[in-house]
Amino acid sequence: MPEHLDPALVAVPIYVAAMFLEYGATKRREAAGSPLVGYELRDTIASLAVGLGSVFSVGVLGMGVEALATRLYGHRFFTFGDGPLTWLVGMLAWDFAYYWMHRAEHSVRILWATHVSHHSSRHYNFSTALRQPWGPVLLLLVYPPLALLGLKPWVLMTCGGLNLVYQFFVHTEVVKKLPAPFEWLFNTPSHHRVHHGSNPQYLDKNHGGILIIWDRIFGSFEPEVEPVVYGLVKNVESYHLWTIFIHEFQAVARDAASAKRWTDRARHVFANPGWKPKPESALTEPTNLT
Repeated sequence: MPEHLDPALVAVPIYVAAMFLEYGATKRREAAGSPLVGYELRDTIASLAVGLGSVFSVGVLGMGVEALATRLYGHRFFTFGDGPLTWLVGMLAWDFAYYWMHRAEHSVRILWATHVSHHSSRHYNFSTALRQPWGPVLLLLVYPPLALLGLKPWVLMTCGGLNLVYQFFVHTEVVKKLPAPFEWLFNTPSHHRVHHGSNPQYLDKNHGGILIIWDRIFGSFEPEVEPVVYGLVKNVESYHLWTIFIHEFQAVARDAASAKRWTDRARHVFANPGWKPKPESALTEPTNLT
């Protein structure tokens, strides 16, 4: 039996209630003339179905994270109890690790293939938050080493669940801007709308989970200025669950198979998702030495 309850699962009734409240607020804003993208039935159903699938797949990966953390906890460098300092360190450590994992998922194409389903909706609401990836295997490498800090595995897993609960509430158009000090330090709906934008200046920005300060420190912050166009640079024209999950893996395999050089094949898998090989003409034209 686990030593803890997963906050992300305990909060499911809150998610459902929040979606109904947000839907009502969205309709009132639309009636008043506010330009919101809002909800769309097929999109919402797809998001909820993808989220249901992730409960099982990520649940299995979570058990792996906890098992590895338990092994590493025996080799910890420090020891924390269960007091406030423990929870502060745990939340900060998890959020810092999340920032770098999330940034890697946007920087390496094969990792992007596991994460892209979360960005595949052209809507932005609380149901979008539940469109979670099915195979984020990178978390098996990123989170267990945090146990070496002396944080008990159940504390780590609870911190991870709380991190996910917080992120649910930044997926909304209804909240515009929060007070400036909060916007400066924390991830907010405004900051995370940027993250879900396909506008050129918004691509690969604002990776923070709870804190936006990591993006400010490490140069990946972008404020929300122009209206956000949600979705992907090349959108998925399907609400089919398997297509949402597999489409980028198929694109990676197709591009790698069509490449003429092994180096290009490797780049199609491990380079930035936007990487493209140089045109053949640029590779074959002789250099002008005169």
